[in-house]
Amino acid sequence: MNDFSELEAELKKLRPHSASPELATRVERALAAEVSGRTATAGVLPTRRRNFRFNWSALGLGLAAAAALLLLARVNVDQLPDKGRSLGAMTPSPSRPPKDAKDSFVPSGLTEVVYDTRDEGLHFAEGAEEPVRRMRSRKRETLAWNNPQTGASLRVSYPTEEVTLIPAGGQ
Repeated sequence: MNDFSELEAELKKLRPHSASPELATRVERALAAEVSGRTATAGVLPTRRRNFRFNWSALGLGLAAAAALLLLARVNVDQLPDKGRSLGAMTPSPSRPPKDAKDSFVPSGLTEVVYDTRDEGLHFAEGAEEPVRRMRSRKRETLAWNNPQTGASLRVSYPTEEVTLIPAGGQ
């Protein structure tokens, strides 16, 4: 472990040589040239400050690409289920009961309540070449019957789920 102490002792004995008179004269000339404004740059050109310039062609190309993407990815909204339809549509009740019905029920209404309509995206159906958009609707249908003689009524509700495939033409 004493190897380093010997090395340190040798390094402490070393002393730098003095600069040559030729080096001192070259440094003096360089300092004098710097003061006068004629500093050599060793081939490096001075940098100029660049002004900001807006690139209109890049903006135009970006907007054209965005418009093309919107045209290709558009959804056929004219074929989506009609959202303006009322959620609880009632069927009209019949105006008169059947003649042979003494103790029978007559349909009086149908109510359909849509709870959830979901767009499940594009899918490729088996054997089809173009994609279709799959829409899933969850509903509750309620059927109602009335007996005109007794005034009794009967209602039956059941949940339904409807899957609609809509052609998604891209052109």
